[in-house]
Amino acid sequence: MRIQALLASAAVLALATSALAGPIIDGALGDHAVLQRGRPIILTGKALPGETVSANLAGKTVSATADKAGRFRLVLPALDAGGPYRLLVEAPSGQQVIDDLLVGDVFLCSGQSNMEMTTEQSQNSFQIYGASDPQIRLMTVPKRLAFAPQGELEAPPAWAAATPATIGKFSAVCFYMGQSLRETTKAPIGLIHASWGGSRQSAWLSPDGLEQAGLGAPAKTLALYTRDTAAAEKAAASQWETWWRDTSGLAQGREPWRDDSTLAWKPVPVVGSFNRWGLSEMKGYLGMVWFKAEATLTAEQARQASVLGLGSIDDADRTWVNGQPVGGTSLGRARQYRLKPGVLREGRNVILVNADNVYADGGMLGPASAMKLQFDDGTSLPLDQGWRYAPAGRSKSNAPRSPWDDINGAGTLYNGMIAPLGPVSLTGVAWYQGESDTGLPGYDRRLSAMLKDWRTRFETPNLPFAIVQLSAYGATAKRPVESGWAGVRDVQRRVAEADGHAAVVVTIDHGDPLDIHPGEKQEVGRRAARAMRAVAYGEAVAPSGPRIASAARDAGGGVTLTFKDVTGALAPRSGAVAIGFELCGGGVCRFANAHAQGDKVMLSGDGQPVDRVRYAWADSPVVNLFDDADLPVGPFEVPVP
Repeated sequence: MRIQALLASAAVLALATSALAGPIIDGALGDHAVLQRGRPIILTGKALPGETVSANLAGKTVSATADKAGRFRLVLPALDAGGPYRLLVEAPSGQQVIDDLLVGDVFLCSGQSNMEMTTEQSQNSFQIYGASDPQIRLMTVPKRLAFAPQGELEAPPAWAAATPATIGKFSAVCFYMGQSLRETTKAPIGLIHASWGGSRQSAWLSPDGLEQAGLGAPAKTLALYTRDTAAAEKAAASQWETWWRDTSGLAQGREPWRDDSTLAWKPVPVVGSFNRWGLSEMKGYLGMVWFKAEATLTAEQARQASVLGLGSIDDADRTWVNGQPVGGTSLGRARQYRLKPGVLREGRNVILVNADNVYADGGMLGPASAMKLQFDDGTSLPLDQGWRYAPAGRSKSNAPRSPWDDINGAGTLYNGMIAPLGPVSLTGVAWYQGESDTGLPGYDRRLSAMLKDWRTRFETPNLPFAIVQLSAYGATAKRPVESGWAGVRDVQRRVAEADGHAAVVVTIDHGDPLDIHPGEKQEVGRRAARAMRAVAYGEAVAPSGPRIASAARDAGGGVTLTFKDVTGALAPRSGAVAIGFELCGGGVCRFANAHAQGDKVMLSGDGQPVDRVRYAWADSPVVNLFDDADLPVGPFEVPVP
């Protein structure tokens, strides 16, 4: 019996060893990677429980014992810039070799679509062919969402040297930032890119970060979703319904999902984007549209569980059947919502969909063949006819999204794309996001929480951030207006100013009123590098260009603004006066006559009350004030004492 037991144990060990084939390093480390110079090199991974794991790099060897779960952590001494090196990780179960490692400075670049935009998609893409540099290494984190922080990437990290073949598919802002930093640091540069177009800030926060940002309730609802999907869906729908009542002013019981007579319904011309119906009221429409369809069911059909198919909906939906919430998500994916017995009823059934379009084309996109009730007995009822619509009357919205929503949820992208990076050490983070948070209250709290959150995550209390400010996009202004985009830019400025280890990258002069993805990314990357040179390397350069320092009243009723970080002197382009300044007070803002001199701008008074000054306060403002380094004055709003 003892021999049989030993043989069985040996067989189990052999099977486990064969399956593992040696220790495996997880996180962002792989062939051709860059390790952060000047800091201990931390390796984590898995091996057989209890076995000794050793690692050798640059002549230094360390070892540790894998715990009961097979996890191990090794710490190698810091190295100066250099390489290439080979890392050898060994254990009785086998070994892993990671080749062609450089030691230099590592940066993480993250955000939404303007960070995701590739070099081959941006302007001056022809320069890719002369941009090869074996000392710049690139790694893109595959898009992945998760409902809890993940311990490892889905696939081994794919690092590659910068060549025309790899540069073109990589983030333009990130690459150009790294290329510029190579010119000044002379050290190898490692660039990790993890972005997802259209994502909200909340999706990039850890559970602790969500709590700090005041989003503890959505985080708890997401955790509930993994245990009780139906209960979580009910909670998310309740939050949405409360938001609708609060913003619409309708009394309880008069909401569209309870009383569809509150809306003026019109026939849907054709299944597809409402922006392409050929109707003047819907061309270019951004905001919410209600859709309604009715289905008459037999008693046999109503008794069954079923799946409601709606085709794809852009950008987000919230859906009810007979007043009961049945689901809601975002992106243009096909909607299929499971209906439990009791949701449907014999006779008339009402299906109500709220479609929220925040960018470009929107609505119920179909195809019509996907719109149906599929009953559990295998029969189905088409829903491709008889749809009606009613615009909700909002040009823009800030509706709450489900915590498990791919790119708008509570930590979904942090869990799937940031947490799995492992114990990678960083020189800094470039962050380019904010478009999807425009109009959402609390962006300052979310952005501040993310800075703290990621510093904790990467074990660097003063981890530098370069926050790329929103570029110009959307309506220009013939008169002073309120602007959500300007508000986000000012939040980015104020958070960076208060942080002490962050700087904004001003891009207001490189936007495009007609394109939310302006093509000039090379200069944006260079300015991000400049910000990093200041906050990460301590160079004596202005990180953001001219920054507002103070505002003071003049005896004649005007205001004098003083700027810091001015190279040379401020001067307007294409004219004798600086444009875009506003005097605000008494509930109104007025354009002001502005003259620049040195590091100051003098605004002439107009005899009306003044309590604050704004600059470049529009979605797509026209600006002309620069310093001698060709850096623009960034947007701001400041009080006048």
